[in-house]
Amino acid sequence: MPTIDYHAPLRVLAAVRGHPFDRNAYAALFDDMAGIAVTFVDQPAASLLLRPELADSFDVVLLYDMPGIDFHGPVAGAPVPMPDALRAGLPALLERGIGVVATHHALAGWPAWDGYAEILGGRFLYRAAGLRGEERLDSGYRHQVSYTAEVVAPDHPVMAGIPSSFAMTDELYLAEVFEDEVVPLLRSNYGFVRDNFHSATAAIEGRMFSNEGWDHAPGSNLIGWAKRAGNSPLVYLQPGDDAATYANPVYRQLIENAIRWTASADGRAWARGPGSNR
Repeated sequence: MPTIDYHAPLRVLAAVRGHPFDRNAYAALFDDMAGIAVTFVDQPAASLLLRPELADSFDVVLLYDMPGIDFHGPVAGAPVPMPDALRAGLPALLERGIGVVATHHALAGWPAWDGYAEILGGRFLYRAAGLRGEERLDSGYRHQVSYTAEVVAPDHPVMAGIPSSFAMTDELYLAEVFEDEVVPLLRSNYGFVRDNFHSATAAIEGRMFSNEGWDHAPGSNLIGWAKRAGNSPLVYLQPGDDAATYANPVYRQLIENAIRWTASADGRAWARGPGSNR
């Protein structure tokens, strides 16, 4: 597996907003990452920048956003159509080979376009919907879960310096994960079954922390992966809910590793390579 070049200065565009978060604490996550400069752009403005020309100004796009969902209309959580310019511009940007690091609630973005789920490698659903030709129930969430994260690809550059297992307290998702199309990096020892999660639809309808009448099937315990997205190397990390996670030194190392690898020549060469995700 290729190594990471830690010497070149890296330019990161961080797309944020769409989900409540402590902005100052999140910005502090990047304070000690030498040679990494992060520019924060709120949605919806960030979507206007996701065009192929962005690759001339930035090395990595960091997604900590949740665009494409209307929480305040007559049907809370209804999908918002993806603008045609973005639907064309984002794949064109990925063909340029820009690095992508997606985290936490970004998995819920743009539910009206199945292509976005294919780019990220899965989807969190606020409402039941069709996905890959099948009807899927809304996804589940559980705040402040204490669990053990387990590294399943110790030789991958994103796992460099990461303990083989480490403690986390963060929100977890019972969501759709396309395990057959990603390189697994991290798993959780938590039970990804209906009784351990709450319905996302119930939450947005005012019934927080409920799973009454919600019969979601058991799901994947995969909480971190790498995949190809066009010619771009992409890493998704499910942790990232709050300031306690931002301050976790292992989480900080994961984010830094993901940024450096997706920006590297080796990461981009891997994404362009033929064959499987290995």
